[in-house]
Amino acid sequence: MLADSGITGTVAAPSSAAARPVDALEASGSRSGSSGDSMLGRMLIRRGLATATEVEECASIALGSANAPMPRSFLQILLERHIVTVSQLQRLKADAESDRAALHIPGFEVIRKLGQGAMGAVYLGRQISLDRLVAIKVLPSKFCTDPKFVERFYREGRAAGRLSDQNVVGAYDVGQVGNSHYFVMEFVDGETVFDLIERSKRIPEKDALRIVRQVASALMHAHERGFIHRDVKPKNIMISKAGVVKLADLGLARALDDKATAMDEEGKAYGTPYYISPEQIRAAEDVGPPSDIYGLGATLYHMLTGRVPFTAANSRAVMTKHLKEALVPPDHINPEISQGVAEIVEMMLAKKVADRYRTAAELIEDIDCALAGNRPKHASKSDGLSDLQASAAASLPDEPVRMGERTLLGTAAGLVTVILLGASILGNFALLFALLRK
Repeated sequence: MLADSGITGTVAAPSSAAARPVDALEASGSRSGSSGDSMLGRMLIRRGLATATEVEECASIALGSANAPMPRSFLQILLERHIVTVSQLQRLKADAESDRAALHIPGFEVIRKLGQGAMGAVYLGRQISLDRLVAIKVLPSKFCTDPKFVERFYREGRAAGRLSDQNVVGAYDVGQVGNSHYFVMEFVDGETVFDLIERSKRIPEKDALRIVRQVASALMHAHERGFIHRDVKPKNIMISKAGVVKLADLGLARALDDKATAMDEEGKAYGTPYYISPEQIRAAEDVGPPSDIYGLGATLYHMLTGRVPFTAANSRAVMTKHLKEALVPPDHINPEISQGVAEIVEMMLAKKVADRYRTAAELIEDIDCALAGNRPKHASKSDGLSDLQASAAASLPDEPVRMGERTLLGTAAGLVTVILLGASILGNFALLFALLRK
């Protein structure tokens, strides 16, 4: 399951079958007639799919054909005039059903819609008994008949319910109303890291480190309780107005000891292409805490440089680069990044699991070192050498000892050359002096 892949499908032109989704929309609980048309018209205008003039014209034509031998509905006229497509109508139908489900969850009242994602619409609501604001996520109706999607939805709720950390979005309730499934969670009044990157392009080093440290704390809590997130990315990291960072969306979270799910997912890549770890791409058995650290590393890279680690024309090509292409060091893109922080990012994004941070606790230790102005303990390449020596050591091939010998020999040969040249010059001066005395 690849999120945010950037791949879009084509929309077929309306055909003779176009009336079927229209009929389904009208028969699925939407009010027919002018009341239902008015609701749909408002949705079209609000989403920018149609102008107010287009909606009024279509409604007028539908009203005028009401007494004709073959009356045409408002929806059919929208399709005939190519104002909307069948796919757009189907999505509107799903959204309308989600809206109705959210409005009838016992103990909660819906205030407004916050957004729409692949796995459901999210609403701002109020828990009546405690008089507190909440976020309510409703599974799209198209997934409600698929046991795998329903199970994934409830798995997200169960995973969130087992975590209790100030840096994880809290879970309050999960359940079903009619044929719809909902998940009630903590409402975070703020923005995502993705929003912050879009606005600022590059986030100052210390600010980025403070954000990532809080996410690392959330991951440490989740890993200690046996869960891996598997989809750490800027859009799943929220920052409240008080500056508290919250890790959100446990839709791909899996228990480390859940062998049944691991077997069911064998051979499938789960994650978001720009931030996915190499082992997740390979659907390897060793997907674990270091995979989340890789996703967080890709996020930190994006925050510091203003761009993702690897880009390409499509998702498959991006993932191939995660597997095979060398990472451009972040300080090569943004020279303001300190060497220690660049080393932290590169260790987080190491292609081999064995070369990455083993735990989030190790990562936090290095972040604290960097924030204090010290060299990282785990990611440092220098081991007490000068920065120049560390840079040279980092560029050595697989046989550093032999390379070192060659370098040493080369240095000795150069020294001998300088000595001989100096002796020759002195000899020439002595000869010239002797000739002048004669």
